[in-house]
Amino acid sequence: MSSVRVAGVGLTPFGEHPNRTTRDLFAEAGVAAMADAGVDAEVIDAVYFGNFVGELADAQGHQGPIAAECLGVDAPATRFESACASSGVAVRHAVRAIESGDADVVVVGGAERMTHAGTDAATGMLATAADALYEVSAGMTFPGAYALMTDAYFDAYGGSRRDLAHVAVKNHEHALENEHAQFQFSVSVDDVLDAPTVASPLGLLDACPVTDGASALVLVSETVAREADVTAPVEVTGSGQGTDKIALQDRESLSRTPATETAATEAYEAAGITPADVDVVEVHDCFTSAEVFALEALGLFEAGEAITAARDGTTRRDGDLPVNLSGGLKAKGHPVGATGASQLVEMTRLLRGDHPNSEYVADATTGITHSAGGTVASTTVHVLEECT
Repeated sequence: MSSVRVAGVGLTPFGEHPNRTTRDLFAEAGVAAMADAGVDAEVIDAVYFGNFVGELADAQGHQGPIAAECLGVDAPATRFESACASSGVAVRHAVRAIESGDADVVVVGGAERMTHAGTDAATGMLATAADALYEVSAGMTFPGAYALMTDAYFDAYGGSRRDLAHVAVKNHEHALENEHAQFQFSVSVDDVLDAPTVASPLGLLDACPVTDGASALVLVSETVAREADVTAPVEVTGSGQGTDKIALQDRESLSRTPATETAATEAYEAAGITPADVDVVEVHDCFTSAEVFALEALGLFEAGEAITAARDGTTRRDGDLPVNLSGGLKAKGHPVGATGASQLVEMTRLLRGDHPNSEYVADATTGITHSAGGTVASTTVHVLEECT
């Protein structure tokens, strides 16, 4: 089985780009990744593209061929849709294609454009990731769903809005120097606690923004990295995927996310590591409480212990386990179809030393990324390690 190297990465600025097209955004990220890798379009074996709401936001389905065309690539191209985990799933399939020998060079990433539609329309688009028959028809939105999960967590383990506010403060602080982040400003605990309530106990500053943007990576086999003398100092050593029931009422617990536990177990076993080996983490923090759910499901904290991790400094950039050094979805932004791949872009830069926050993880060799769709009904986890 071939190992998988990250040869190049690219991102657009995350933010509001209402006058740009989805294909234009992906072209910017993909061309940047190919330039970073030093590879030409002719050597690309496949393009894997994540996108969630193209039919609703752009009246455009069938986006795989468009993703390839905008990069000047003549190779098989496939679109992946798995809600907010769309490009995380695309990365997983790209990794497996290279591991199996079906491909040697793959461009993988994603793009999303939503701000032009407005907040109400974007909220409706995002709600299609919930169960239309039993949740959406009853008025469920994602802020409401995560509020239910947060209340269940507080009931089971304790915690407070102030604990969650420290997650927001931390991730905004981490985004300050990230040139790709949507929110490059700091917030205080009081700012978060005084923000308008979105769905109690969650306020406006507990939530990630609506975002446009794109991400891309060039993944290559070890053979190509060696024979073509491609500089690729980071390897994807583990990939896992988990699934849960889509509707909250069908789950045994609202305070746990077993799809993440499944994906993490698979990824750790593939990489031959344990949670104790992890130096730095990027997780899906669409709401501040989502970061807490993820850290516990990844096995990095015992149940009920991650709620105070930001407040006590453990997950800050100068803490024992830095989490979301990119700013996370909370401050970097969340262009849904691009988010999963963007986490691997950020982790690659952190490990190879060219990220604005690399100085805080200068000795790190192992990082993990966690992408979640819906209320964590679809999840991917990837392990990235510095090549020795």
